[in-house]
Amino acid sequence: MRVAQPRLAATGYISLLLILLVVLMSSPWWAGSSAAQMQFDARLMPPSASHWLGTDALGRELWARTLAGLRISFWVGLSAALLGTLIALTLATLATLSTTLDALVSLLIDTLLSVPHLILLLLVAFALGGGTQAVIIAVAVTHWPSLARILRAELFSLRHVPYVAISRALGKSRRFILVHHLLPHVLPQCMVGALLLFPHAILHEAALTFLGVGLDPTQPAIGVLLADAMRYLTGGFWWLGVFPGLGLLLMVLSIDRLAAQLRRAL
Repeated sequence: MRVAQPRLAATGYISLLLILLVVLMSSPWWAGSSAAQMQFDARLMPPSASHWLGTDALGRELWARTLAGLRISFWVGLSAALLGTLIALTLATLATLSTTLDALVSLLIDTLLSVPHLILLLLVAFALGGGTQAVIIAVAVTHWPSLARILRAELFSLRHVPYVAISRALGKSRRFILVHHLLPHVLPQCMVGALLLFPHAILHEAALTFLGVGLDPTQPAIGVLLADAMRYLTGGFWWLGVFPGLGLLLMVLSIDRLAAQLRRAL
């Protein structure tokens, strides 16, 4: 019963998240060009029946721009999380091949973990010139160390389990043991690790964009919306910052909660 409850909760969160994702991903079809359509006679209108979340300084519908920004953040965060997980798994696997490689991977992990996270993100994104690809690479190469440390410890503990020892005694190669015994065992950890990296990637993408070294300012990214809202918040136009920030927070919390439930279920 205790095992069934986390799995049932994880199934419920997955179903809810899938519904939200369908709504988010299908928004270009039913929202049309609302995110870019300017209405100069409806500039900075507060939320109302005709303008659900209000409008920005150019009269564009904030609900459409928020959905577009969340969609961009989702794909950027997903790409960065998957790339970071791949880097973590690759380096954790290399660490099991020899003591020299293990020492180098451990040194690299400790070095990256000792550097302030946001500063490293800014340096990498700035060095790559900004833009979508730069943000994905910057987030991916700075988010893998914690997961790599976990996967490395798991792989090292698996080397001494009985079925691996039996396979080694039967003359199976190191590659065969790695592919057929070790990697399948850590795939659930990789899945949960990618989901745990996902919300961090989304938040840091928004932070980089907000600071001006992330996505193109012409894109309706959440960081761009929040940066634009800073100029109007003191004038009482609160909806420009509240609704994009609230949408980002809800998406991050939903994915984080899903990852926690999935970790318990697995």
